[in-house]
Amino acid sequence: MRTRTLGSTGPAVSALGLGAMSMSGVYGEADRVESIATVHAALEAGVSLIDTGDFYAMGHNELLLAEALRGRDRDSYRLSVKFGMLRGPGQEFGGMDGRPEAVKNFLAYSLNRLGTDHIDIYRPARLDPAVPIEETVGAIKEMIDAGYVRHLGLSEVDAATIRRAHAVHPVADLQIEYSLISRAVEAEVLPTLRELGIGLTAYGVLSRGLISGHWSPGHTGGPGDNRAFSPRFASGNVEHNLALVEALRRVAEAKGCTVAQLAIAWVAARGQEIVPLIGARTRERLAEALPAIELELTADDIAEIEKAVPLGAARGDRYPAAFMSGLGVGN
Repeated sequence: MRTRTLGSTGPAVSALGLGAMSMSGVYGEADRVESIATVHAALEAGVSLIDTGDFYAMGHNELLLAEALRGRDRDSYRLSVKFGMLRGPGQEFGGMDGRPEAVKNFLAYSLNRLGTDHIDIYRPARLDPAVPIEETVGAIKEMIDAGYVRHLGLSEVDAATIRRAHAVHPVADLQIEYSLISRAVEAEVLPTLRELGIGLTAYGVLSRGLISGHWSPGHTGGPGDNRAFSPRFASGNVEHNLALVEALRRVAEAKGCTVAQLAIAWVAARGQEIVPLIGARTRERLAEALPAIELELTADDIAEIEKAVPLGAARGDRYPAAFMSGLGVGN
C-alpha cells in the first residue's frame, strides 16, 4: 500500500483510508461479522487510516471498531474521529455542540468506547454557528498538549474557517466530500489547503454508491437506508445521474477497470495531499476499491473522465435541504 502524508504537520497514512460509517446502518442493515472481517482485510492490505464519528449510530461504530481493532498494534493504524453532532433517541439530529467543555466530554467517551488512550486526528463534524471555531480548536489543542489527541482535523468548513482554525493550531487535514459529481471544494477550499500545507481526506468519493457502477433505479439498501432521502437518488434525478455513470462506464471499460476504481482513482489523482476514504462494508467492495490507488491516469484519461461527467452535471444536492445550511461549501 502506498502512503501519503496529511499536510505538512499530519501523519503518514495509507493512500486510501477506510470510512466505517456504513457499518452502522446508515445505508441499511450491515452484517457485524462481515464488517469486522472487512476492517481486518483492510488492515492486512496495508490500510492504516480508519475514519469514524462518535454519532454514527450513537457510539455503535466506535464500539464496533474497538472490537475489530482489539489486539492490534496501536501504532499500525490511525484513528480519525468526528465529534459534536447531537442525536436524539430516535436518531434525529439536534445540531452541533462545539463548546470547549463539550469537546472534552465527547473525547472522553470516544476514548472509552474505542478502547484507546489517544485519537490520532480529532475533528468537529460540522461548524457550530454558536461557538467561534477558535474556541473549539483551542479545546482540541489542550487535548493535544495533554496527549489525548495527536492531530487537529476539520470537516465540512469553508476557506475562511480553515484559516481561522489554522491560526490557533496547525490543521493536519480537512475531511470533506469530493467526487466527480461533488467538486465545490475546487474553487476556494482546495487552493487554501495547498497554500497552508493542509491535507484533504475525501469522503463520498463514490457519492454513497451512486457512481459506483453498482446502483440502478429503484435499488435500495432496505429499511434504514438514508439514501431514500437523498436528492441525488430521488426519482427524476437518479436516472439523469446514472446516465453519467454509464458514460463513465465506457471510459472504465476502455481503461480495463471498474467504474468504482476509475472514480476513486480520479479523486486520488487530484493531488498527493488527498486521501480518498472508501466506505466499504464488505470485503468484496473493499477488494474492488483497493486497486484504484495503483491505477495511473494520463492527462488524456482525465480529459475523457471529465468529458463523461462534466463539472456540475449531476442533478440534486448532496444532502437534503435541512442539512445543506451546515456545510461550508455546496455541491
